[in-house]
Amino acid sequence: MTPKSGVFLAGACLAAISAVAAIFELTSGEPDWGAMPTIALLAVCVPLGGFFFYAAVKDARANQQ
Repeated sequence: MTPKSGVFLAGACLAAISAVAAIFELTSGEPDWGAMPTIALLAVCVPLGGFFFYAAVKDARANQQ
């Protein structure tokens, strides 16, 4: 694992945490930020988390010895 893949993995974790929080906010009734900003956050975090995870795995595999 390289520092670059660690940063990508941290980004994936943060995006996943944000996505889960947005889902809980939406299902709890009235989100604190309102529905549209929370939906926008969810729409950004899900693909971003997937991208960061893919980039972390790709970078880690490229730097294996």
